[in-house]
Amino acid sequence: MAFPLPYTSATAGNINSAPSLIKSRIESIDVLRGLIMVIMALDHTRDFFHAQANIDDPLNLDTTTPVLYATRWITHFCAPTFALLSGTSIYLQGLRKSRSELSLFLLKRGLWLLVAEVLLIAPADTFTLFNTITLAVFWSLGISMVFMAGLTWLPFRAIQGIGLAIVLGHNLLDAVEQAPGFTSGFWWALFHGGGHRVFDYAPGRVIDVLYPFFPWLGLMMLGYCLGRLFAPTVAATKRQQGLFYLGAGAIGLFVGVRLLNEYGDPFPWSIQKDGLTTFFSFMKVHKYPPSLLYMCITVGPGLLGLALLENVHNRVTGVLRTYGRTAFFYYTIHWYVLHTLRMIVFFAAGHTMTEADKSLQTLPMRFVLPGDGGYNLGVVYLIWIAVVVSLYPLCRWYDAYKTAHKEQWWLSYL
Repeated sequence: MAFPLPYTSATAGNINSAPSLIKSRIESIDVLRGLIMVIMALDHTRDFFHAQANIDDPLNLDTTTPVLYATRWITHFCAPTFALLSGTSIYLQGLRKSRSELSLFLLKRGLWLLVAEVLLIAPADTFTLFNTITLAVFWSLGISMVFMAGLTWLPFRAIQGIGLAIVLGHNLLDAVEQAPGFTSGFWWALFHGGGHRVFDYAPGRVIDVLYPFFPWLGLMMLGYCLGRLFAPTVAATKRQQGLFYLGAGAIGLFVGVRLLNEYGDPFPWSIQKDGLTTFFSFMKVHKYPPSLLYMCITVGPGLLGLALLENVHNRVTGVLRTYGRTAFFYYTIHWYVLHTLRMIVFFAAGHTMTEADKSLQTLPMRFVLPGDGGYNLGVVYLIWIAVVVSLYPLCRWYDAYKTAHKEQWWLSYL
């Protein structure tokens, strides 16, 4: 991805050369962020309530169905789009903060996200404290922000070059993992491995590394560079054109490299029993860690979405904007709502606390047992819609509270 916009006084080198240029939030960014928040909740609802959620991979070509495959695959858009937009938000923050202020803010916010992963999100997974610490979305965003606290001191072109090198080249590390006798250690899992690699840190307590930080950092860096398109000096038509070209280019890169079947994803596609299943194989890209092709086919449509959403203003985008403006709040609360509902269903089905404790021995969630009477996808979708709708009044209240209390510095970290 390249960002071939001309340098101006507001966008060249030091992004802080024209502070206070951004007077209001970019609505299309909030709307897209809100959309992926809604889609993300579908995947987590499926994890908690679908009958096959913990006994089979929804992308297993031998057992999946078109609806199940689509239900899981569409949620691939969430994490990479959020990481990209987080980088864009960092750039826009830099237009109204000095470089030192931005660096300190990123360091503190990144560390806060690391703490939140352990103290807020991990307990929502297991309803225990410190038994299983899953390093997932908040971890990857937080540690990436800690690195960005230093990287934002680099020239724009250097950030762009490093980001491109990471995103385009990190799959070269796949050869290390595929070497005979390779065993992933803890630090490798944090750096590039991920994908539910579990390590004991105390008797009966484990760290589950789901999201390795290196590729997500590269994507955040490119998101930072994308922020130049949203600078106040860039005309809307120029921005939309740039977003369209970048999105189409990412999708084109996916198709071209995927057809070659040699690089960009650790698992090649293959001809299957029919055309649809072959298409599923082609589109089945690796998320843990996110491969180059995974990022291209998710970020590409996301960029097209940004271009299209800028001129759309209606009740739906208004609702999505509220979710996007309260993403941290929404993300945290929805975990507890889903797991509490699952706990109620668990006990209502006649299961005991002893069974709940046993489930933690094999699964990263409490009150979930393989084959314990989960629901079909129709019910999953109904639960998802109900949860998302029920959270809207809370998110709207919180958004209004933040807007009315801008003097409260701590709100900028939530």
